[in-house]
Amino acid sequence: MIARVILIRHGQTAWNRDERIRGQSDIPLDETGLEQAQATARYIAARWPLTAVYASPLQRAMATARAIADAQGLKVQPLNGLLDLSFGEWEGLPIPEVQARYPDLWRAWMEAPHTVHFPGGEGLDDVRERSMAALRDVVNRHSGETVAMVAHRVVNQVLLCAVLGLGNDHFWQIGQDTCAVNEIEWNGRFYRLTLMNDTSHLWRPL
Repeated sequence: MIARVILIRHGQTAWNRDERIRGQSDIPLDETGLEQAQATARYIAARWPLTAVYASPLQRAMATARAIADAQGLKVQPLNGLLDLSFGEWEGLPIPEVQARYPDLWRAWMEAPHTVHFPGGEGLDDVRERSMAALRDVVNRHSGETVAMVAHRVVNQVLLCAVLGLGNDHFWQIGQDTCAVNEIEWNGRFYRLTLMNDTSHLWRPL
């Protein structure tokens, strides 16, 4: 019995637009993000009947998930394992300021992200441990069903690396745009990625 997970990144926030480090700061969707969430909800409802919707408890993920859940008469279930990476001292800073204040750490983040542990925050291994535990719990609970999980760019990129059998050193080789849709199958033995970073519903809405 295949468990199917539709993994979604949340919609746009003002900090996405302004290129500020978000992490676990609780930033709402902006107007564009709310429109993206509705387009994503319509796309998913037309393609995948869901039995459950899970989301990171941060409001940008919860708002995206609520649009998806409402379209199918479901309620969102918060899942702490999907929380975004804590960037610690970086959170709230514009990227140019991070580059100026933390040049060595920024270079490491760009070139060897798996080696970085953010001051006052986490590293990718922390995200991988908790997000994969959440994914395992969901697929075991929903054998033969299709569910949605709404999370964040870092979480999704780490999860997709893990699903593909790649280490966190491949983090930057995975793309996740706002409201991107991914499809993961679990057959009881291994994961199979059948769709990745699909944003067609944002430029060709239903």
